[in-house]
Amino acid sequence: MCPVPLDSVRARPLSQLRAAFSAAGSDAELRQFLETLAADPRAGARELYGRGQRRLEARAAERKRLSGLLALRDELLAQGVTGVAGVDEVGVGPLAGPVVAAALVLPREVTLVGLNDSKKVPRARRESLASELHEVAVGIGIGEVGPEEIDQLGIYKASLEAMHRAVASLERTTPVGHLLVDARTIPGVAQPQTPIVKGDAKDASIAAASIVAKVHRDAQMARLAVRYPFYGFDRHMGYGTAEHLAALNEHGPCPVHRRSFAPVERAEQRAARR
Repeated sequence: MCPVPLDSVRARPLSQLRAAFSAAGSDAELRQFLETLAADPRAGARELYGRGQRRLEARAAERKRLSGLLALRDELLAQGVTGVAGVDEVGVGPLAGPVVAAALVLPREVTLVGLNDSKKVPRARRESLASELHEVAVGIGIGEVGPEEIDQLGIYKASLEAMHRAVASLERTTPVGHLLVDARTIPGVAQPQTPIVKGDAKDASIAAASIVAKVHRDAQMARLAVRYPFYGFDRHMGYGTAEHLAALNEHGPCPVHRRSFAPVERAEQRAARR
């Protein structure tokens, strides 16, 4: 119900109309409220009316966008597949820290505003989306490969292994019938899988996995920043920024640096010559 009685809205001061506008949460409430403004000639009322119309249009566009991101998932569900999981990894490029993957099954009804590739979502919204996903997801699995194992396997195989571990973790709690994977085919899994190039921007399940993986890894890097304070891990998340390279040059690598990455290898050699 609209928080302001409809038969008296036009008689209310504009300050009350603005408060009522802010409180009209659902589309139905907002449309009902805008109906009462349609004939109000005051400039403030016209401005509110225009804002309301634009808000409704933006919500409709977001629903259409999200529907497109769910199209392949919904097609698989219509075929009777149970547990369509998106899989993505983060942390391939950094010089330090783990590579982290997430595997995630979304519920049938998804209303997460702004769900997108984690790189395109502002940090604050990404963190709130991750919290929402942990609340609504049917199941989530996380897989990690640390720096020493990255050095042993190489980063490409390490990222695939992180994905494999994420799927295995998800399977322990959630039936998984099909995998939608960002640009890769995961070796050693039983489920059929569909690799999607730039999948984190094209598929909602993969986008959700990318957000969960990114927020999980960022939290780890923040903890590592406390343990190894010279490097600023909480600011650059281990990527090879100018700040990070300068710290490597001054202090040499720490235990969570990837020795197989050229800048770290060079920094270690310089430290050994001192």
